[in-house]
Amino acid sequence: MSYGDTVLTMAGNLTADPEYRVLDNGQPVARFSIATSRRIFDKTTSQWEDGDKLVLRCTAWRNLADNIAESLTKGARVVAVGRLKQHMWEDENGIQRLMTELELEDVGTSLKYATATIAKASRRTGSSGGSWSKGASPEPPF
Repeated sequence: MSYGDTVLTMAGNLTADPEYRVLDNGQPVARFSIATSRRIFDKTTSQWEDGDKLVLRCTAWRNLADNIAESLTKGARVVAVGRLKQHMWEDENGIQRLMTELELEDVGTSLKYATATIAKASRRTGSSGGSWSKGASPEPPF
């Protein structure tokens, strides 16, 4: 990650199965949302309650996208690390839209409430660690 990036680490649960596709340029992309909320103990009722929720859209590219599509499903608890980004565009009605997302650098299964068995993934052909271009402007969420 570069100097000036807003780096965020977030733990939470996937709100749906990841959306996976391969773009026209051959680059795989996976998108999903992570939701998290604090548990707050209410002393007046002596019960635990959900606090404010945060739902953040996440995007992963290349091998990470492949591995996410093969490994994660709705409800999976994950720890995700990436750059916080904002995208602006004008919708079909001429209204300015703003989307904040986490462009993932890494993601893993949380072991807080689960166990995991790790299997090393084989590298995808044509998806080397070299440089590539995502295009001039990002697409709105699909």
